[in-house]
Amino acid sequence: MGNFIDLKAADGFSFPAYVARPEGQPRGGVVVLQEIFGVNSHIRSVADGYAEQGYLAVAPATFHRVQAGVELGYTADDMAKGVELKAKVEALPAPGVLQDIEAAIKHASQAGKVGIVGYCWGGLLAWRAACLLDGLSAAVPYYGGGMTVPPEISRKPRVPVMAHFGDKDKHITIDTVQAFEKAHPEVEVHIYAADHGFNCDQRGSWNAGAAATARERTLDHFRRHLG
Repeated sequence: MGNFIDLKAADGFSFPAYVARPEGQPRGGVVVLQEIFGVNSHIRSVADGYAEQGYLAVAPATFHRVQAGVELGYTADDMAKGVELKAKVEALPAPGVLQDIEAAIKHASQAGKVGIVGYCWGGLLAWRAACLLDGLSAAVPYYGGGMTVPPEISRKPRVPVMAHFGDKDKHITIDTVQAFEKAHPEVEVHIYAADHGFNCDQRGSWNAGAAATARERTLDHFRRHLG
């Protein structure tokens, strides 16, 4: 359904993004932010799924500033590589990869209002985008690693946010989720009987029921705020 195109950030940096287009007139745009495994087959299928719902979906390669062409699976070695690449991106001078996300938002805006959804590290980036970037109308972080620590909790979202977490997630403990929820009563927080990565059907932690419920809630959030 989709294909890769090149986008250019405000600093002139060019990077690829997977773009999936809906049939007919789009109802809005959705930026899809990858996990620590690159814009792999799973993230492309997620983008395709939003296109099937009528949205122009744009999935930027947020590792491209530190390594091109990253497409990992979900083995222990892949996990270690993804963690290493994430650390390198996080270490970039500000605004770092947010410039690339901003370019993806701008591209998606040709379809109308833009939402952003991210998974794992992408969930953290979606939260930051909701708080720091212009051009968004809604945001949905899924189990955003790091977004429930005090420096991230202190941020203030500019757009309506829905956040999904799993109560069995050892990376994001439930007490920190509760602290986030208490600090942000304006955020619609949903907690599932599920583990980290429950949305990904290529991971052992996939939870079909939680994934389906979270997806329907996310689509409703986008329908309300994007059209």
